[in-house]
Amino acid sequence: MKKKYFFFDIDGTLTDRATNQVISSARKALEQLQRNGHEVAIATGRAHYKARKVMEDLSLKNMVCSGGAGIVVDGKLIKNSPLELEKAKEIILQAEELGYGILLALDDSINVYAKNNRFREVVGDRKEPTEYVIDTQLDFTALTEVLKIYLAIPDNEEHLLDKKDLLGNLRFVPDYLMFQHDDKKRGIIDMMNIWEAPIEDVVVFGDDLNDLVMFDPAWMNIAMGNAVEGLKAKADYITDPNIHDGIYKACKKFGWI
Repeated sequence: MKKKYFFFDIDGTLTDRATNQVISSARKALEQLQRNGHEVAIATGRAHYKARKVMEDLSLKNMVCSGGAGIVVDGKLIKNSPLELEKAKEIILQAEELGYGILLALDDSINVYAKNNRFREVVGDRKEPTEYVIDTQLDFTALTEVLKIYLAIPDNEEHLLDKKDLLGNLRFVPDYLMFQHDDKKRGIIDMMNIWEAPIEDVVVFGDDLNDLVMFDPAWMNIAMGNAVEGLKAKADYITDPNIHDGIYKACKKFGWI
């Protein structure tokens, strides 16, 4: 059996979105893939500190995280690149001038930093464990590293922030805009270079539009049956929905397990 290099999205692929738990058949498939000598990794937009819990729960040691900016090999974080600093500052300062709430991830932790509570007043609390550090003396011009930016700018006012396209940005909800790395493909290529392995032996599994960035004709792309239509259109193969054992069934179909 030829060795393959698997990269799995987390939310909606490995996990049931209704429970946020890893699907048991997916867990079984990953265990069997590793026993058969394949390399298995996570590929996620989640920050390293958050994604590591899933990686370790699955007994994995390799991961592309932070939207491709973070690389974990053999359990060690070997790369976790911040945003381009000067561009990040320009966006932050314009948002401040326009009066929008700002949260910043400045380190690899649950901490987010702000000058005031404006973001939470507009958006509310984040739907994940978060420690809010309010520092009225926070100097945006003196920042030395920024990992993520969250701006409480509604989608119908986004055009006012004309510096927003200086960096890649995502919007999952109408209330706020998020700036983070979004290039899981780059992270996968970086990891394959570390492994000195053929790029054509990559297999990726995903379900949502943010997984489009890791679907590439250079390797095999598998969409879950519960995936959005845009991702299915780019897939080499569409398996069953994740809650109907889609990962396990695909791995069996292609003889990987």
